[in-house]
Amino acid sequence: MTRPRLPALTSIRFFAALWVALFHMYAMKAFTFHAAPMRALVSIGYCGVSFFFVLSGFILVYTYEGRTTTLREFWQSRFARVYPALAFVMLITGPAFIYCCVRMHAHDPKVFVPEWVWVANHPWLGGILSVTLLEGWIPQTALALNMPNWSLSVEALFYFSFPFLLPRMMRLSRRQLLAILPVGWLVALACALGYYQFHPDGVAEITTKTVGWWINALKFHPLMRLPEFLMGMAAGLLFLRAEKRQKLAWPLVLAGLAAIAAVAATATWIPYLVIHTALLGPAFAVLIYGVALRPAGIGVLEMRWMEALGEASYPFYLIHAMVVSSFFNGWMDGHPAHQSLLGLVECILIAVGISVAIDRWIERPLRRRLRPRKKAIASVPTTA
Repeated sequence: MTRPRLPALTSIRFFAALWVALFHMYAMKAFTFHAAPMRALVSIGYCGVSFFFVLSGFILVYTYEGRTTTLREFWQSRFARVYPALAFVMLITGPAFIYCCVRMHAHDPKVFVPEWVWVANHPWLGGILSVTLLEGWIPQTALALNMPNWSLSVEALFYFSFPFLLPRMMRLSRRQLLAILPVGWLVALACALGYYQFHPDGVAEITTKTVGWWINALKFHPLMRLPEFLMGMAAGLLFLRAEKRQKLAWPLVLAGLAAIAAVAATATWIPYLVIHTALLGPAFAVLIYGVALRPAGIGVLEMRWMEALGEASYPFYLIHAMVVSSFFNGWMDGHPAHQSLLGLVECILIAVGISVAIDRWIERPLRRRLRPRKKAIASVPTTA
């Protein structure tokens, strides 16, 4: 027996990835969002990565709880899921990274991207850590090679630890699982607030562009993002144990969306690192839980073309920064059309088209070749 598919959760991955892409357009000053509500929402688009971390915990629990599979099969299937698209993107971005490193050595490093200054002096280390999904463990190399790749080093920790975490969390009571949401949230926020208390990097003002050893550790170190993954796992186990009361679906979805809107509206008064570090983790867990209940009218998210966009969201996330940089600052540079709404749509469509192609002709074929041949035996309660 297998659990029902949840295509809507696949579809909403695209909106999270798009949220991140719009944030990078905003941060790179590639596009100006004139409407205040839109600008406020886009300004915290980096939280889309936090959504992915929570969703990852939820989906892994939904997929593997009650299922017999070996460690080798699990890790092999995870490798097959993430590495083909990642390897392709690294092949594309690698030459640009090497070129930037050479230029940084030939000129004043301060005129280049500050996140790459340290990496330019340690290019081999940055490259090796990126290929082995370990860049997040050394804060200075977190954004090496292709900046969005840092989240894959975080996911690698999740995939490694999941087979050991799941049996232990399955023994927890419902009350204990519920407690993981506020406890994980408070631990993450305490770390962020502790930074503002002690200022270990000696930086007076912290923005999305501020670089520092401890700032990078708070934002990108895999252990710092573990609470978000645990929130997702706890939500997944609660979902499997509870009665599926569809009447709660829309209240949960609206509560999650309201929390996101509230943080966006008040973001200028909330310290940046607090927002970045799991502030919306519980809201994302509630939103995911509500969508998983399949609220009435959610059918559009279960349409095949929407699900296809969700499936392409991973390569979209990996290549969007390169596309945005090329579109707005490269061959379209100097053209006023690139700042228009049409230019924004064109850029997104180009990124989506490339992503769909990567998903269809690179990621899926290689995933089928790399994943375990043996089918795991499912043992799932009929009430799931």
